[in-house]
Amino acid sequence: MNRRKSIEALTLTGIGMGLLDKCDLGNNTSTANNNVNFKHSVCKWCYNDIPLEEFVDRCKDIGISSVELLNPDQWKTVLSRGLNCAVSNGGTLGITKGFNNPDHHEQLFYELSEIIPQAAELGIPQIICFSGNRNGMDDRTGLENCAVGLDKVIKLAERYNVTIVMELLNSKIDHKDYMCDHTSWGAELVEKLGSPNFKLLYDIYHMQIMEGDVIRTIRENQNYISHFHTGGVPGRNEINNTQELYYPAIIKAITDLGFDGYVAQEFIPKGKDPLASLKEGVDICTI
Repeated sequence: MNRRKSIEALTLTGIGMGLLDKCDLGNNTSTANNNVNFKHSVCKWCYNDIPLEEFVDRCKDIGISSVELLNPDQWKTVLSRGLNCAVSNGGTLGITKGFNNPDHHEQLFYELSEIIPQAAELGIPQIICFSGNRNGMDDRTGLENCAVGLDKVIKLAERYNVTIVMELLNSKIDHKDYMCDHTSWGAELVEKLGSPNFKLLYDIYHMQIMEGDVIRTIRENQNYISHFHTGGVPGRNEINNTQELYYPAIIKAITDLGFDGYVAQEFIPKGKDPLASLKEGVDICTI
């Protein structure tokens, strides 16, 4: 299972079927990360072989505050065990069919209008969205189309105090033809929409591949970013000394900016013990 297949397998199972039952969110905080401003999260799709209930319990032991990129029917499992879901999955169209194509706007709005109120009710702060692939479209037209399609979505998100985040992905290796593949393009879209409820998900792995210059880019675009993903380059594996990025310096730069959101581990573990790799990643990002 890879990221694309995991997201494309999203179903709206559970929407409108009792998800608004109150959960005890009082314990959804981490005590193991007091020496940094941000909170630790992890993307479940990288650990699909581990049952969700077991995974959440092990994450608590590691000091993780959130398990993310979940479907609505998975939220309560995580919330009821004392963790949060920092970013929920959004619509069913996945990564390749996004807001840059007006043909998708109606379906995307319908699905997100179902999810946003329920996420707000349960304290889930962010929902992911995607630009979609270019398919021959130029970037300026795609940006304008995204702004039009997202306008109604963002107005609804503002009402419920939920943030919609568009992920920056590389179009060189993993997501060929994806449009939101440079920070400058995403930042311009955030500026155009002009809402505190629309931000970027800065994936360090993806942007190292597309742009490099990670620390300077984060510093210069901090106002546009509300969430981070990690991953080792090359290969999207562990973030230790087997790869080219030096995560302690990146995390220090993020911390120095006063970032108080979530940093999520999104690497695919190669080690024999994936949870040991996860703990190592969290430790590397705890400074």
